[in-house]
Amino acid sequence: MSGRDDMSRYAVVTDSYFDGERHHTDCPYTVVIEQGKITAIVAGDSSRELGNQDIPVKKAAFIMPGLVEAHCHLFLDGGQLEFNARTEYLNVSGEEMLAVARSNIAANLAAGVTLVMDAGDRYGVNHDIRLESRLVTVRSAGWALRRPGRYGGFMAREVGSRDEIAAAVREISRTADDLKVILTGIIDFKAGLVKGEPQFNVEELRFIVSLARELGLRTFVHCSGVAGLDVAVVAGVDSIEHGFFMTSAHLKSMADQGIAWVPTVSPVNFQLQRPELAGWDEQTVTNLRRIVASHLCHIAMAADLGVPLIAGSDAGSHGVPHGKSLIEELVFFLKAGLPMSTVLRSATSLPRIRWGAESAKIEMGYKADVIALSGSPCDDPRHLYSVKAVFR
Repeated sequence: MSGRDDMSRYAVVTDSYFDGERHHTDCPYTVVIEQGKITAIVAGDSSRELGNQDIPVKKAAFIMPGLVEAHCHLFLDGGQLEFNARTEYLNVSGEEMLAVARSNIAANLAAGVTLVMDAGDRYGVNHDIRLESRLVTVRSAGWALRRPGRYGGFMAREVGSRDEIAAAVREISRTADDLKVILTGIIDFKAGLVKGEPQFNVEELRFIVSLARELGLRTFVHCSGVAGLDVAVVAGVDSIEHGFFMTSAHLKSMADQGIAWVPTVSPVNFQLQRPELAGWDEQTVTNLRRIVASHLCHIAMAADLGVPLIAGSDAGSHGVPHGKSLIEELVFFLKAGLPMSTVLRSATSLPRIRWGAESAKIEMGYKADVIALSGSPCDDPRHLYSVKAVFR
C-alpha cells in the first residue's frame, strides 16, 4: 500500500535500511519522524517505549529513500502498444493528456518513486502536473530544443539561428527546471545504427550549455551514436540520455568531466522482447540483441571508470510503463554487474545531489522521504518490486 502518513509524530521500526549511501544491517532500528522530519534514529526496537508515549509505531522489513525516475514523459502511456493509438493520442485534448499524467504519477508512487524528471513535452502537461502533484515531486523541462524538421516534434521547439537559440533558451529558463536538447535522432534498428548528423555542432552546443548555466539550468541531451556522443562530450553537457553506441573513449572523458549518463535500457530492450509488434525480421532482432548487450557492457565500464550513472527508464516510450519500468532499469544495472549499493544510489541520492534537489537521506534532521519494502533488495532484488508504504 502506498500513501502519505498524516500523523505529526510517529516512528518506523525496520530490520535494516539504506540511508542513500550505505546499508545499515546490524540490528533493528527505530526511526522517529516529527512534523515531516527525521528527529531520531536509534539502534534497537523502541516500540514499547514509544507506545508508552502514545507515539504510533509502524513496522517495516526494510526502508530506503524514495526512488527517483530520472527520465520519463508523464503525458505518454507506455503501456499503450498500438502504434496507431499512440499517434492518434497526440491529437487529444490537454485535459485527457493531464488525466494520463495523473495516472502515471500514481503508478510511480505505487512503485516507490517520489521524484521524477519529465524529459519534455510540447503540450505543457509536464508543467501542469508539476503544479498539482503532491506525493510525487516533478521536475519539468518544459520544451526541449531541436533543429527544424528533425526528430523530437512531440517534445521540442524548433530553433535555427544563434539568436533563435538564445531567445528559446531564455524563454524556457523562465519556467523549466532543466534544459533538454535533442542532439540526435533515434536508432534505426534495421540498420543497427543512428542515421544522420547531429542536430547541433560542438560550437552551437557549447553555446547552449554556457547560456543555460548562466541562467541556472543544467543541460541533459538526447543522444545516441558515435557522432552525437563526440559532440556532447566535447561540449561538456551535464548529462547524456540514452547514449547507445557508447565507447570507452567517451566514458573516460565523461568520467574526467563529471558528465552523468542515464542509459535508459528499457525502450530498446522492449523492442528485443516484443519484435513482432514492429514486424522486426531476424537480422533486426540480431541487431537489437547486440545493441542491448553492448549497452550493458558499457554500463559496467562506466561504473568502473567513475561515470555518474543515474537510473531512468524513458517511461512513456513504447512498451515502457511508468513506475515498474524504473525498477526494471535497476535490474539492468544489476545484470551489468553493478553492486546493489551503486544501483540504489543511482536512483536515490545521486540524482538528487546532481540536480540540487532536496535530500532524502535517512538521517537526523532531514525531511522524511522514505519507502518501505517487503524485504531488503540486498537479500533478494525482487523486493524492489514490493513497496509496502511511502512516508513523506
